[in-house]
Amino acid sequence: MTEVRRSVQLLADGREIIFFDRPGTGERIVADPRPLSPLATASQIRRDPFLDEYVVIASHRQDRTYLPPADECPLDPSIGDRHTEVPVEDYQVVVFENRFPSLSGNGRCEVVCFSSDHNARFADLTVDRVNLVMAAWIDRSAELSQRPSVQQVFCFENRGKEIGVTLSHPHGQIYAYPFITPRTTRMLQVAERYRDTEGGNLVDDVLAAERAEGTRVVGESEHWVAFVPSAARWPVEVHLYPKRRVPDLPALEEKEAADFAELYLDILQRFDRLYDAPLPYIAAWHQAPVKTGRDLLGLHMELFSSRRSADKLKFLAGSESAMGAFIGDVAPEQTAGRLRAI
Repeated sequence: MTEVRRSVQLLADGREIIFFDRPGTGERIVADPRPLSPLATASQIRRDPFLDEYVVIASHRQDRTYLPPADECPLDPSIGDRHTEVPVEDYQVVVFENRFPSLSGNGRCEVVCFSSDHNARFADLTVDRVNLVMAAWIDRSAELSQRPSVQQVFCFENRGKEIGVTLSHPHGQIYAYPFITPRTTRMLQVAERYRDTEGGNLVDDVLAAERAEGTRVVGESEHWVAFVPSAARWPVEVHLYPKRRVPDLPALEEKEAADFAELYLDILQRFDRLYDAPLPYIAAWHQAPVKTGRDLLGLHMELFSSRRSADKLKFLAGSESAMGAFIGDVAPEQTAGRLRAI
C-alpha cells in the first residue's frame, strides 16, 4: 500500500481527531472555534445474569444528532462560518472520538469518515481511497488494542435509514470494548470445541470447504475470497475472508491489505445493482479478541442486508428477536447465484 501520512490533532473539547492522507497533502492545522465543554458521558456496562452477557446502558445518546438536513451534517468539512466536527475545508479519511459514545471510561468509540463528499457511497470510492480507509482501520485497531482495558476492537459501517443510520454522510465507526462481545464469545467456544474434537481449525476448514464446493462463492482475488455462508441469516449476506488466516487487521501483510479493495468494491457494487437501488447494509469486521483466542478465530468481514426483495425488508420478529433463532427468507445458493450473475 502507498505511504500514509498521519496527523493527530485535538478538537475544542479535547477529543482526538486523526487525519489519514497521502503524502503531498498540505499540513493539517486544526483550529476548532466551537465553544464546546469537555466531553462528559457516563455509560454503564451491566451483566445479564441469565445469559452471562454484557449490555451497555448509554442514555446520553438519546440527544445525539438525528438525520439533520444535508447542509447541517456534522461530518462535512468546515467551510466559512459553518463549523462541523471536522474543522478543515477538505479531508481524505478522518477519524475522531465520538461526541455521543456508546462506550466511555474503559471503552472508546470513534467515527471514521471515508470521504469529505457528503453524497458519496463507499461503493463509489476509488481503490486508493479504500486502501487509505484500510490503513485507518489497521492503525486504529493496533492502537486501541494496546489500551490495558480494551478486550476487543470492532470496525463497522451502517448504511441506509432502514438500518437505523442517523447521519447520511459516508462513515463508519470503531468500538473498543472493555469486554468480549457475546457473538465473539460464542464463536470462541465453538472454535475451541471443534479443535478439541476434530483436531483442526474451524476457520481454515470452513473456508476450504466453501472454496471446494463453490456454489456459494461470489468472487475471489489473489488473497481474499467472498462467499454466501451456507447458513446465512440475512436475505443478502456475504463474508469476505483472507485466504491466510490472521487474527486481526494489523496482522495482514501489506499485499493482503492492498488486495482487499477491488474485491470489496465489486461486492458492494453488486449489492447496489441487485434491486437497482442502494442496498441498506451492515459491514462488520470480526477480529479476534486482543488477549485470547487469537489462534482460534480468523479475521473476516461480514456484509449483510435486511432487504429481502425490491420493496420488502426483513424484520427481526418473534423467533429472531425473542429466541435468537433465525429463519432465512432466501436460499444462500440462490443469493450467491444472483450476485455472481450481476
